[in-house]
Amino acid sequence: MRLRALLDTDALGLRLLGGEDELDRSVRGVMTTDLRDPSRYLSGGELVLTGLAWRRDAHDSEPFVRLLAQAGVAALAAGEAELGDVPDDLVLACTRHRLPLFAVNESVAFATITEHVVRQVSSERAGDLAAVVDRHRRMMTSGPAGGGPDVVLDLLGTDLDLRAWVLSPTGRMIAGSKVAGPDLPPEICTKLAAEHLAATRTGRRGPHRVQVAGATYSLFPIRSSGRTPQASRDVRETVLSDWLLAVEADAGDWPEERMDLLQGVTQLIAVERDRRDAARTVRRRLAQEVLELVQTGAAPAEIAARLRVAAPVLLPGLGAAPHWQVVVARVDWEGEGVEGGRVAQSLLEEVLVDPLATGPEPSDRIAVAHTGDEAIALLPLPAVSSEHDGSETGLLADALLKAVREPLSAGLGDDGRLTLGVSAAVHSAEGLRGALEEARHARRVAAARPGRVCAAGHQELASHVLLLPFVPDDVRRAFTARLLDPLKDYDRRHRAELIPTLEAFLDCDGSWTRCATRLHLHVNTLRYRVGRIEQLTGRDLSRLEDKLDFFLALRMS
Repeated sequence: MRLRALLDTDALGLRLLGGEDELDRSVRGVMTTDLRDPSRYLSGGELVLTGLAWRRDAHDSEPFVRLLAQAGVAALAAGEAELGDVPDDLVLACTRHRLPLFAVNESVAFATITEHVVRQVSSERAGDLAAVVDRHRRMMTSGPAGGGPDVVLDLLGTDLDLRAWVLSPTGRMIAGSKVAGPDLPPEICTKLAAEHLAATRTGRRGPHRVQVAGATYSLFPIRSSGRTPQASRDVRETVLSDWLLAVEADAGDWPEERMDLLQGVTQLIAVERDRRDAARTVRRRLAQEVLELVQTGAAPAEIAARLRVAAPVLLPGLGAAPHWQVVVARVDWEGEGVEGGRVAQSLLEEVLVDPLATGPEPSDRIAVAHTGDEAIALLPLPAVSSEHDGSETGLLADALLKAVREPLSAGLGDDGRLTLGVSAAVHSAEGLRGALEEARHARRVAAARPGRVCAAGHQELASHVLLLPFVPDDVRRAFTARLLDPLKDYDRRHRAELIPTLEAFLDCDGSWTRCATRLHLHVNTLRYRVGRIEQLTGRDLSRLEDKLDFFLALRMS
């Protein structure tokens, strides 16, 4: 039934105090309460009746109304028996949150209104109730425990001819109906995620209706159970981690039964979301243990022991001694502090999902810990050859930006910022501390750039312009190691004297003839050695910038 019908029923004695434009809202139930926070008992669509016993002064109205609006109630009806006229502060709060407000005459009992609403709602739903209950029963038995979100979405396709998909906050496809046809193109997924995050940040209730590429989609939020936002700042903590259900249809003219069914679908998928989140507990604990050892200066042998425990969990079947990469993320909010570390942790776990994995679920092998506003990920990489310099891992920073910039910029709005830093790959416990400091420094480089979402990789640190006195010692060591360790390793194996050759070449200002004379070498032999140096480091000794980087690395080694 509609609110307008309640207002038109003279026997109820309701008087409208605000919200005339919202009278077409549907009422799906009724609740009487004087609790200061009744949100845990609300599911949305209720007419809330209150005698105002919760109100001690004018400051209590705003939080009470905000909780009702966030819970999605249809309207509030305040009795006049206790306080007389409804207080102005309550009227203003309802107007601010677009919540219709009725005054209940003291001669009308709340029981009368409750009986009327229950009778009307029950009558309207009687015809289709059996079909709705049957669909819910089928979904409950075929849901996450019996095949995951895909099975639930298949039921929507076969029973209601609805094409639907579950998307992550960054637009990654999590599940889709097999009967829905081809998967959504990635660019549409990204756009839908951005639209959903932007709408959620405005406080608008779902579903959100958007048009993308000529089609209309209705977007339903999928919130983790037990995590209903209670205030605007809490929305910022959850908006970047909640999944969404995208349905290719306009839900604006759906009957209540179909809306109830879709809300039930989101609750079922939320169970699957919680299951996957719980599965990450072990990886999070391993990351926390390793990072605590690294940051407290534990012995490399102790760190290596923890890594041997972590490797089989994070890289099953790929060996116990992988290379490791560190990614640091930070979420900063303007205004009153919101702990961004948990948000950054969820984002890293989402963004660093293995894009090359196949199967029903993406590979989820990273381990992420968080502290304060910072999240730190240990990203295991398959073991590579000893001559590998890890240069291609710098592309990860660009990949991160491409994956998250559009949707997460919408979710961050005008008061949030995400910055990411990526280290080079290291192959031992000794290198983790330097990699962590390197990733943190790269994140600081990213933070100096404009934009809501910024990232920087380790290559951007290997430039002399950043090697200033305030740079931490660990970063200096990482800088010199990146340039000189490949040469030292090669000299150790082949006795090629690449380091002395490099020093002489730079001392001679790059003169082939003078350097060859100093080293008592033929010029062709010198050219071979310099070519090997360039091949191992990925640098070009004909470029002034690379010469300067080598010069600084040699001076700091």
